[in-house]
Amino acid sequence: MKKIYWNLLFLIGSFSLMFTSAHAQAVWPKAQTIRFIVPFTPGSGTDVIARILANKLADSLGASIFVENKPGAGGTIGAAIVAKSNPDGYTFLIQSSGHVVNPSLYSTLPYDTLKDFAGVTTLAQLPNVLVTSPSAGYKSLPDLVGKALAEPGSKNYASAGNGSATHMNAEKFKLAAKINAKHIPYKGTPDAITDVMAGRVDWFFSPIVSALPLIKDGKLQALAVGANKRSSALLEVPTTTEMGIPNSSYVFWVGIFAPSKTPSLIIDKMNSQIVNVMKSPAVVAQLDKLGAEPMLMAPNKFDQMVRDEMGAAALVVKESGMVVN
Repeated sequence: MKKIYWNLLFLIGSFSLMFTSAHAQAVWPKAQTIRFIVPFTPGSGTDVIARILANKLADSLGASIFVENKPGAGGTIGAAIVAKSNPDGYTFLIQSSGHVVNPSLYSTLPYDTLKDFAGVTTLAQLPNVLVTSPSAGYKSLPDLVGKALAEPGSKNYASAGNGSATHMNAEKFKLAAKINAKHIPYKGTPDAITDVMAGRVDWFFSPIVSALPLIKDGKLQALAVGANKRSSALLEVPTTTEMGIPNSSYVFWVGIFAPSKTPSLIIDKMNSQIVNVMKSPAVVAQLDKLGAEPMLMAPNKFDQMVRDEMGAAALVVKESGMVVN
């Protein structure tokens, strides 16, 4: 009798959970603004992708979406806000691949990268491009590397923050090229680009989406693309691998996460809506002009990718000697 009682309670609990999840999906989204927290400054590659998505997804969901920038500490400030948010489907994190680096770079984090977030989907790949000031006098990537090797420690490079995708790309390049240069972290991409143009920093692996207009205007010089293939927006610019530096490429992705206890049916609905939006011809064309391309996957696949990349990132952090500065 006791066994039947407990089985009945279990069934009631299961049906209750199913009803709650189904109800959450049925009424979501309500007439309530959805927040996209971007842990980087406006104008960064992650921010650009977030705004492209928000504009189209709002129409698809029939809801308003507000993009809120919370930069600082390599993206960990904004990530912490989402980790501690109500898991009701109205707060999401638009984060870059630097997300998987931070657990190895920071001794403590205000959240658990694996336990506190649920992946919704990756959104896009954004190649970085190594840019310098035209006045810096670098004729090519081999020229830059040669000068850095000839004067160890005399050169410096920018990033959009400790542990950011721009930092990781630079460290992989520095490690592969066997050069010694000083890391100068900024609060975001726009500030880093400003100092590169002014000649205060030697180079920066900038997201192409942020640097492209300045490259076309001749205010920045593009020496090489940091990805594993050339960018459609800069076909004339070779990759760092093509320029003779193997194992220097880096995949800079942007993805969307929810707080970990967000109902799975909301996450699945968000995933399907985003996939439709990001595959639409209008968005694909918009990304193509920026040198980016859609990168989409199921929530469970995204979670697995995060686990796998955390391990790979830990090795790069150790081998390169990356530190928070």
